[in-house]
Amino acid sequence: MLKTLGAAALAALIAGSAAAQDYTLRATANSNENDEDYDGLVVFKNYVEAASNGAIAVELFIGTQLCSTGAECLEGVAEGSIDIYVSTSGGTAGIFPFVQVLDLPYVMADDRVAETVLANGSPFITQMQQMVRESSGDAIRLMTVGNTGGWRNFANTQRRVQSPEDMEGLKIRTVVADLPQELVRALGASPTPIPWPELFTSFQTGVVDGSKNGITDIMNMKFPDAGLQYVTLDGHAYMGALWFMNNEVFTGMPEDMRKVVVDGFYQLQQATFASPKRKSIQAYEDFVAGNGDLYVPTPEEKAAFAEAAQPVQDWFRENVEGGSDILDAMLSAVEEAEAQIDAVYEADLN
Repeated sequence: MLKTLGAAALAALIAGSAAAQDYTLRATANSNENDEDYDGLVVFKNYVEAASNGAIAVELFIGTQLCSTGAECLEGVAEGSIDIYVSTSGGTAGIFPFVQVLDLPYVMADDRVAETVLANGSPFITQMQQMVRESSGDAIRLMTVGNTGGWRNFANTQRRVQSPEDMEGLKIRTVVADLPQELVRALGASPTPIPWPELFTSFQTGVVDGSKNGITDIMNMKFPDAGLQYVTLDGHAYMGALWFMNNEVFTGMPEDMRKVVVDGFYQLQQATFASPKRKSIQAYEDFVAGNGDLYVPTPEEKAAFAEAAQPVQDWFRENVEGGSDILDAMLSAVEEAEAQIDAVYEADLN
């Protein structure tokens, strides 16, 4: 009874203060309610509204109600019609090309490294935040980088892929951004830009043979029903989700409310780090139960993929403005993260 009364009192407090909301944040994600982005937004909304005692209201727009493309959505953020927007690096690359650093293959080894590198306050994230503000004329802030779908893996309709040589001749779906296309070419396959909503039919008709996606996206979109039956867990890229906010709206809040928003994004980030881990368990089970072929490369095989993809880093340095600076920051952050994790192992294992 006490728990019930406590919950009711909290709800009444929030409801009572909601009538006097000082700020309303319009947040959009071009996804659906099965996506990690939605999970993060629900956590963000719950935290911010409660921690602000109802002074901040968060309205969620899931799908394409407010905007449909990365460029359109970021323009909305810059102009103030959208307060918060989340995108992959591929969806953002046309405006901020340097964020493609998150898609560079085989740079981060696992979740522990990625989550350390992407923590707010790390030199890498701080530099990327500065670059976003400078490139947008101080109109857009990068609030945090979470995860949307785990790790990118190669999947296809034709055969098991164990080596770069097995990629030869495959038509792999990519976004329009340059970097993923360079990666596919480096591995001997043909990049084929296809809009996400058209991918299921493209598998069915043979327009493309494969893609680079996380298992939750593969299963949510029912791609095995379209013939996608081979997944190689090479983990070539961590599926970073960039969370942007209108800078004028953020700086227009008093400091205590800005702190609530920053803490809300921390909560959101942690939720999106965790969500793919949980969802992928059932997704992998369902894929295998449907006669899907799930292959884990050996360390030697993964090293061969990494070696074949090395020219992509050189391309990034030469062709992306600010590419060398942001890549050096990331490589340094990865080295520091690995050292920290090794120190923890040493303490925990002895």
